[in-house]
Amino acid sequence: MPNYIQPRGFILVRVTGAVILFNILYFLFPREKVAKTDYVRIALAGFFGVAANQLFFFEGLNLTTPISAAVIMTTNPIMVLSLSAIILKVPLNAAKIIGIILGLSGALSIIYSGSDASIFNNGEALGNTFVMLNAFSYASYLIVVKPLMAKYKAVTVIRLVFMAGLLIVIPFGASQFSEIAWAEMPSLIYWEVAFVVVGTTFMAYLLNIYALKTVSSTTVSFYIYLQPLIAAISATILGTDELRFSMISSAILIFSGVYLVSFYGRRN
Repeated sequence: MPNYIQPRGFILVRVTGAVILFNILYFLFPREKVAKTDYVRIALAGFFGVAANQLFFFEGLNLTTPISAAVIMTTNPIMVLSLSAIILKVPLNAAKIIGIILGLSGALSIIYSGSDASIFNNGEALGNTFVMLNAFSYASYLIVVKPLMAKYKAVTVIRLVFMAGLLIVIPFGASQFSEIAWAEMPSLIYWEVAFVVVGTTFMAYLLNIYALKTVSSTTVSFYIYLQPLIAAISATILGTDELRFSMISSAILIFSGVYLVSFYGRRN
C-alpha cells in the first residue's frame, strides 16, 4: 500500500479470500444449525472483528509507521479488560485502574508525538488514531464473540462472522478494488498479498477463534504483546522504520500498565 493496492481495496481482497477459505474448511466438517437469536451477535462480531477492525487498521497503517501501529495495538488487552468491566461487570482493583491509565497514556503519547497541530492535520497522528480505533474494535470483537464459542464450533462461528463482515466491507472497498491493476503487479506483491490473506487472516483468525474456546478473551489478547518486538525487529531489518525515543518511552508506559493489569498481585 498504496503503490499497488489502496487500503480499502486490500481489505476487500483480504476478507473475500478469507471467506472463500473458511467456506471450503466449513464444508469439510459436519454442519451445525445456528439459532436465529445469535445472528445479531454474529453481525456485531462481523462489524467489530472484521469490518471496523481491518478498515481502521489498514487505513491507519497506510498513514503511520509499523512500530507505532504495533505499540498502539498493545493497548488491546487493557481495552478488553475495560470492556469486560463495563459489559460483563468484572471488578477492577486500584492496580488495574492505574494500569489502564498508564497503558492508554502511552498509546496517546504516540498519537500526539510529533504533531504540531490537531491530529486531523497530521498524517501520521491521524493514522495512529485509526490504529487506536482498530484496537478498540478488536477488543469489542473478543468480548462479543466469546459467548458464541461456548455454543458452536470455531469454524462455524468464524465463517459466519467473516460473511457478515464481507457484507459491510463491500461498499467501502468496491471502488478501490476495481482500481487494482493486477497485470502490473510483480510476482513478489502477489506472494505478499497471498501471505496477508492466508497467513494473517485465514490462519490467524482461525487459531484465534479456536483459542477463545478454551481461554478468556483477556488471555487471548495478551499475546499481542509480541507484536512490538516482532514489528520492531522486522521493520528495522527491512529498513522501513527505526526506533525513536518517544516510541521507547511510550512502550515503557504501556508495558508498565500491562504488568499492573495482568500480573500485579498474582502469586502464579
